[in-house]
Amino acid sequence: MLDAIAPGQSDEVLCGFETNDDAAVYRLNDEQALLLTVDFFTPIVDDAYDFGRISAANSLSDIYAMGGVPLTAMNLLAFSCALGPEMVAEVLRGASEVCAQAGVAVVGGHTIDDAEPKFGLSVMGTVHPDKVWYNKGARPGDVLILTKPIGTGIWGTAIKRGLVGEDEARAVIEAMASLNKESAEATEGLSVHAVTDVTGFGLAGHVREMALASGVDAEIALDVVPLHDRVKVFAENDIVPGRTADLIAWSEAFLTFDETYTDDEQALWRTIVCDPQTSGGLLLALPREDAGVYLQRRGGEAVAIGRFIEGDGRIRFI
Repeated sequence: MLDAIAPGQSDEVLCGFETNDDAAVYRLNDEQALLLTVDFFTPIVDDAYDFGRISAANSLSDIYAMGGVPLTAMNLLAFSCALGPEMVAEVLRGASEVCAQAGVAVVGGHTIDDAEPKFGLSVMGTVHPDKVWYNKGARPGDVLILTKPIGTGIWGTAIKRGLVGEDEARAVIEAMASLNKESAEATEGLSVHAVTDVTGFGLAGHVREMALASGVDAEIALDVVPLHDRVKVFAENDIVPGRTADLIAWSEAFLTFDETYTDDEQALWRTIVCDPQTSGGLLLALPREDAGVYLQRRGGEAVAIGRFIEGDGRIRFI
């Protein structure tokens, strides 16, 4: 499918669709480049206001994952007119509040009448051309840091099946609605080798992107990977998104476990690390000393979950 798209014919395009990075990069001059990204999806929660907040935080995350500052956003809104203006207004209100927290100006958008609701943002930001973060560049010895717990896809499935109320899911909803702004800003003055955010390909998929692009392997200590409450219980009872099975099958080619894990434990953890995330945290590759500084700055909001070693893009859970 991607082969049908003509690549950008410009020396100013520093990063386009041909990579797995989080945003396109277009150099304006020697001091400034534009970051361009777009993302939208169907509701992960029932509350329209929370749906707007989560969608906005998710869209803005791509700019933070490239080391940039988001400046403007445009709404992408697909809703049935039968739902009425009040519900749509709540979605937009939630998104606008998150954009305001980020210092982002909402400057317009586009709306269509659609039977299945969808919402997201097209976001523009800026970054110095020499300070763009890519998902490649991790080096052997780098520490792998994760800035949010995982399990949002599993929780979203539990909500959709009516197994939990959104009051019970409040901590997970607030995590998805929170910006990655502070996590990105905490790298000030540190050496950042590679970054991405954790979204639809799950923890395993996005670590795979980093490792493969960087020409290294990743070792991850499962006992320190932060999880939202009850994720293991839900996963044990097959309360998982529909796409999880596809991601698990894909991961078979590159994901292995230490021999200390039983077959049942491997199956459970493979389900969790292949859980598609919405508005997840950042994954950062930092040299060891800088990683220690970063973790101190974040005060428990980020966790060192592993390291990169010599290799060719594989992941080993230890």
